[in-house]
Amino acid sequence: MGVQTAPVHRRGFISLRGVTKSYKTGAGEVAVLKGVDLDFERGEFVAIIGKSGSGKSTLINMLTGIDRPTAGEVWVGDTPVHTLSEGQMAVWRGRNLGIVFQFFQLLPMLSLVENVMLPMDFCNMYSTRQRRERAMRLLELVDMSEHAHKLPSALSGGQQQRVAIARALANDPPVIVADEPTGNLDSKTAEAVFALFQQLTAQGKTLIMVTHDSSLAQRAGRTVLIADGEIVNEYVARALPTLTHQQMLHATRRLKPMHFPAGATILQEDTHGDHFFIVTGGTANVFLRRPGASDVMVASYGPGQYFGEIEALRGGKWRATIRAAPDTPVDVVALDRETFVQLLAESDATRQIIEQVVQSRLAENVASRL
Repeated sequence: MGVQTAPVHRRGFISLRGVTKSYKTGAGEVAVLKGVDLDFERGEFVAIIGKSGSGKSTLINMLTGIDRPTAGEVWVGDTPVHTLSEGQMAVWRGRNLGIVFQFFQLLPMLSLVENVMLPMDFCNMYSTRQRRERAMRLLELVDMSEHAHKLPSALSGGQQQRVAIARALANDPPVIVADEPTGNLDSKTAEAVFALFQQLTAQGKTLIMVTHDSSLAQRAGRTVLIADGEIVNEYVARALPTLTHQQMLHATRRLKPMHFPAGATILQEDTHGDHFFIVTGGTANVFLRRPGASDVMVASYGPGQYFGEIEALRGGKWRATIRAAPDTPVDVVALDRETFVQLLAESDATRQIIEQVVQSRLAENVASRL
C-alpha cells in the first residue's frame, strides 16, 4: 500500500477554480487574485479573513458576480456565474444571493418594510400582499417589526444592519454573503448579528462572511485566510497559527499533498526523516516499538494536528511509526525540512511552541517504551 497523489477535491456547492483577477493601472497590470481554488459546501458558515489589500473583497465580488474574473470559473450550484450576461446576472443574483453590506445601503426614502419588499418587487416574486406579509415576518425575525414603517434615518446602525439582513433574506436565497457586516457595530450588536448568522446556517443557508474581527471569524464553521491574492492552506493556519500571513502563504506554496489508504504506513520508525507533516483528513496513529513486545499505539492525530516535527527540527531517523487508522484513509500535507527550519528561524513564537512540543513528545516516547 504505497503513497498516492492526493485526489482532487470534488466541486462544492460553490466553487472557484483558477480564479484570477487583474486590473490595469498606470504602472501596468496588477494581479489581485492569483489562481484561487476554493470550495464552499451547502449549509457552511465560512469566515474570510485577510489584511487590507489581500484580495478578500475582490474574492467576494467574484462570488456575487459584482465583478468578473480575468480568468477562471465561478460556479454556484449548477450555474456558471462567470458566463452570465449582465441581465442574466441581475436576475440570478436577486433570486439566489442575499448580500449584506458594511454600510447597510438601505434606501433612505423608503420605510423599513418597503426596503425589505424591494428585492421581491425586483424579481417579481410573490404577490403584492404576500410581499408585505413576508417582509413583516422577516422584520419580526430580526426583532425590527415594531419599526416597520419608520425610515432608516430613525434607526441606529445596529438596527439598520438587522433590516439589511432581513432584506437579504427577502427572496429566500440559498446563499448569504456578508461583507464586513459588523464593521460599524458595537461589540454587543455585532454579537447579536453573528448569532443571527448562526441561526440561518442552522436552517441550511450557506453563509460567507468577510470580516476583520478575528475573534468572530474563529467561531465560524471554517475560516479562509487570503494573503497577497492567494488562499492560505487552512491546515497550515490551524497548525502554525503564530506565523505571519505571508509566512503561512510561503509554507502553503511549498506543501506536498499525500494520500494514504486505510491502514497504510505513513512513516516507518528508524528510517530517515526530513519532512514536517500536517493531517488534513482522517486519523494518523502513532506507534512505538518496545523491546521484546508488540508495538504500542501512543497517540492519534486528526485534521490540523502535526507530526514529524522532531526529525524536521533535529534531523535523523523517525522515532516512531505512523499509520493511517485501519478504517479510514489519511490525507496529509508535507513540508520539506529546509522550509520548516526557515520558518522557525523567522518566527520566534512558532519556534518556541514547536520546541515545547518536541520536549513533551520525547518525554512521552521514553515513558511509553518502558
